[in-house]
Amino acid sequence: MTVDTLAAARRLAPRFAARAAGHDRDGSFPADDFADLRESGLLGLLVPAGLGGAGASFAGYAAVATELARGNGATALVFNMHASVTGALGAVTEELAEALGVPDEALAARDRLLRAAAEGSWYAVAMSERGAGARLSRLSTVYEPADGGWRIKGSKTFCSGAGHADGYLVAARSAADPSVVSQFLVPAGEGLTVEPTWDSLGMRATSSHDLHLDVTVPADRLLGGVEGLALVVAQLMPHWLVASYAAVYVGVARAAVEAAAAHLNARDLGGLPAVRARLGRADAAVAAAELAVAEAARRVDDAPGDAETNRWVWRAKLLAGTTAADVAASMLEAAGTSATRRGHPLERLYRDARCGSLHPATSDVCADWLGVAVLGGDPDRDGSAPRW
Repeated sequence: MTVDTLAAARRLAPRFAARAAGHDRDGSFPADDFADLRESGLLGLLVPAGLGGAGASFAGYAAVATELARGNGATALVFNMHASVTGALGAVTEELAEALGVPDEALAARDRLLRAAAEGSWYAVAMSERGAGARLSRLSTVYEPADGGWRIKGSKTFCSGAGHADGYLVAARSAADPSVVSQFLVPAGEGLTVEPTWDSLGMRATSSHDLHLDVTVPADRLLGGVEGLALVVAQLMPHWLVASYAAVYVGVARAAVEAAAAHLNARDLGGLPAVRARLGRADAAVAAAELAVAEAARRVDDAPGDAETNRWVWRAKLLAGTTAADVAASMLEAAGTSATRRGHPLERLYRDARCGSLHPATSDVCADWLGVAVLGGDPDRDGSAPRW
């Protein structure tokens, strides 16, 4: 990653922070933030340089996402979804493409999608469903061949950026063989209906509404050009389904410490030993989570898909989610009752931080995955319920 992309994120974070309270209060989508992301070129962060992007590594993404989350966690969370699409597409090397049987025309289609992202298009993820969560093997959305392309029909929930994105990564099961799960990049427009359902405790500005699909897309919108790759990719690249969230929540946790320090200094409460101790413990906890995320990112860049890399991926998500919730709660208690009023940054950060453990994979799923690994089992296959 070039220094310029991280500098751009640091430049944008204060703008995002200034708008965050209003979007949280109204539950409105931060469209101005995404205009800024487009203008800055950060929507092409993970697009290879040869296709017009910044060509950032996973570690580069993690650093940028953390900075953006210090401004507005909701914006960073939606950006994470776009990054997970472009990052996964950009990570398909020629060797991996050959191993997966990806045809040349699918690679050309992938390059068109990545070039569009570098030029300012952004993508949302439509994977979760009511009753199935993010478990790809339990989806009810189906697809079948139609008119030289694919017909997709079903409903998704928790689709962050619904109604605002230029395209949606949709996971669906084959109507002919339900064991086959594929992914499509569905363009915004006719055949997609947004049902406004998002009125949540935290991350209120993500517009994570329900998305209903009854749409036919061209053949080249099947990602990889081969059916059945979704579950394979989930195991080969768990960092885009798990650890990418971690960077966001580390940023939210750091913002909570900074907001608490500003609040306490403004009220001349920094002389209280108990308050200083809370800040000190919070600073150490966030620094530890940052290091775990950085180590996971380093390993992803050096040895993606390696068994020990994947352990760090799941550790990072677990630590980031639990640390954000614990730190934000402690900072709210340190600041006192006045910080619980609606509109106070700590009140919003407390609610946003609480969501970190709930994103897939949840903290309980992460801990179980790691526990199976510690016991010498295969955590992708030996759990009592399918991870994906």
